[in-house]
Amino acid sequence: MSYFKKVFSSLRENMQNADKVLGMNRRNLSYIYPSNQRKYFQYTNNKLLTKKTLKESGITVPETFMSVSYFYELQKLESNLRKYSSFVIKPSSGSGGNGIVVISEYKNKKWFSINGKEYNFDDIQKHIADIIFGVYSFGLNDTAIVEERIIQNEQIDILSPLGLADIRVINYKGSNVKAMLRIATKNSNGRANLHQGGIGVSINMNNGKTDFAQIDRDDISHHPDSNIELLNVQIPHWEEILTLCEKCMTTIPMEYLGIDVAISKNGPLILEVNARPGIEIQNISHNGMIETLSDIDKKSSL
Repeated sequence: MSYFKKVFSSLRENMQNADKVLGMNRRNLSYIYPSNQRKYFQYTNNKLLTKKTLKESGITVPETFMSVSYFYELQKLESNLRKYSSFVIKPSSGSGGNGIVVISEYKNKKWFSINGKEYNFDDIQKHIADIIFGVYSFGLNDTAIVEERIIQNEQIDILSPLGLADIRVINYKGSNVKAMLRIATKNSNGRANLHQGGIGVSINMNNGKTDFAQIDRDDISHHPDSNIELLNVQIPHWEEILTLCEKCMTTIPMEYLGIDVAISKNGPLILEVNARPGIEIQNISHNGMIETLSDIDKKSSL
């Protein structure tokens, strides 16, 4: 199906389900702005603060090896980095997966990303300098985070062998509303972000099994690179994931959030928390969120 046919098909479907589908304007005006006070956005816009806040509440997050906020700190960067054979570099205030570099091994005085790209120290130093300069945060000075690389759960690794998968959970007023598994592909360069070519797989909230999958708004049933079946797969640690997301909502003082969860070999942990989660999850699940959100509002007003 051509791009324009997919767009028109999606628009037609959304018009037919206008009373069920949460649009961008309604998301902002009815849920995000009334539920998330501006003064608390720092808890989601600053990944270091997010991790600190969650960790203080006993919620598992990736270990931070170091953070670099000033150019003078680059002088000690090489000696510090050589302590680690694998790590992830990300901007503290970045979004959409931009600026993230995943290093999987170190050999012959060079680092290699999960997709085999080679980095020498100058490459790493320049990337971190770009983060500090604000290349990935709208021109504002930022902090580069160097944290542990997560070794994902074996079952999830089968579904996403080309990079770390994560689960996006939409939570409203403490209730988990929708969830999807985001899977890396060759086209996404090992990243699970949908707009970069990743796969979205919706998860049944009641039983934790996958039920629909899409890539670039096309419905699929198998991974395009590995041909692994993506549907009717049980997500491991499902109940623990739901409980973890509910605990996040008691820790972060906001009521409408997207919570990103990775499942490591040791169990689930929180990657990020997003105050403006996208609405594409409705297309992937073939089901809008309005009814569920309205039910939550009714219960909270009793």
